[in-house]
Amino acid sequence: MALSGKLTKKLVENLGPGRHGDGGGLYLVVDPSGARRWIVRVTVKGQKNRKGAPLRTDFGLGGADVVPLYQARERALEYRRMAKQGLNPRYNAKQDVPTFEEFARQVHIERLPTWKNAKHGAQWINTLRDYAFPKIGRMPVDSIGQPEVLMCLSPVWTEKHETARRLSQRIKIVLDVARAKDFRSGENPVTAIKDAGVLPKVSKKARHHRAMDWRAVPAFYADLRQRNAMAAKALMFTCLTASRTGEVLGMRWDEIDAEARLWTCPPDRMKTGEAHRVPLADEMLAIIEPLRAMQSEYVFEGQKRHKPLSNMSMLMLLRRMGVENATVHGLRSAFRDWAAESANAPREVAEMCLSHRIGSQVEQAYARSDLLEKRRLLMERWTAFICGGSGKVLQIA
Repeated sequence: MALSGKLTKKLVENLGPGRHGDGGGLYLVVDPSGARRWIVRVTVKGQKNRKGAPLRTDFGLGGADVVPLYQARERALEYRRMAKQGLNPRYNAKQDVPTFEEFARQVHIERLPTWKNAKHGAQWINTLRDYAFPKIGRMPVDSIGQPEVLMCLSPVWTEKHETARRLSQRIKIVLDVARAKDFRSGENPVTAIKDAGVLPKVSKKARHHRAMDWRAVPAFYADLRQRNAMAAKALMFTCLTASRTGEVLGMRWDEIDAEARLWTCPPDRMKTGEAHRVPLADEMLAIIEPLRAMQSEYVFEGQKRHKPLSNMSMLMLLRRMGVENATVHGLRSAFRDWAAESANAPREVAEMCLSHRIGSQVEQAYARSDLLEKRRLLMERWTAFICGGSGKVLQIA
């Protein structure tokens, strides 16, 4: 006979954040992130806590996407029976060893709040989905050894080395957590493979974005000025601010303070994970202010209402303009070269313009200022250079 309670499958999938009771001590816990997991609360007969009160304890039963409602009820009933007999489920419950895929998806859910954004979280599980689950996903997590790990890594180790490296890290994390939760014992096979040098060494070649010579930027910008497409305006703004593509295309109006001549890019779009203030010169404001009339959520709206431009829009514009020797990101390199070779700008000022971290962690801890006013002077010089001026009028101490 099937067990019953207050919850239904539909409720389990749709209930909002909070703790939702099914009855008999079983609860569905929904985190603000949307992660859903089961817990059961039992009182162990005849046992007391440190204060002398009846021993009441919560036990996790797994994620709701891995453990269905009926199975959570069965496990909760098993825990209640043990507690009624005076047996602490923590030491007496029989744990079913999950498959690698089941456990990996649970680890993914538990770590969702720690990722900078949803995209990174999706990339984490997608790597395992594409390269590990087809081979070892159905195997019990305690049966994964070196041969099984090699079965996942070897096919992509040399051809897609960066992907394989991330795959090995993620498999290692899953197996480490499984050991911490008593589903495994012994050394992690990923560590053993690395220490033994089983896989061949792959020389990592640095990949640099193709950059435009800084001397060619004014002519390129003059060409852009003749174009009315939204992608052209976004590329002009990107060029002037030396910002990353995602930072510019995701820009919203509430991030702009026209009076203070400042754009504050929030942490979730920054590579460093920290908010970044960008000083705005007259030319930058002249590009974006007319776009307010569109009354869009995004400054650079794409083809769909209240949606930003595609992240390929600026690169495709470069190709249509016949620019084959540079990428959008490479414009940042052009700015950096100009700052060093022409403006003779202090290194820390130029690097902060690019939102790069400077120095060791100790130096970063003491360097509290973001050098905004010095960066403002440098960005105004860069703008003057691009727009046809010398860019050498202002001095930066």
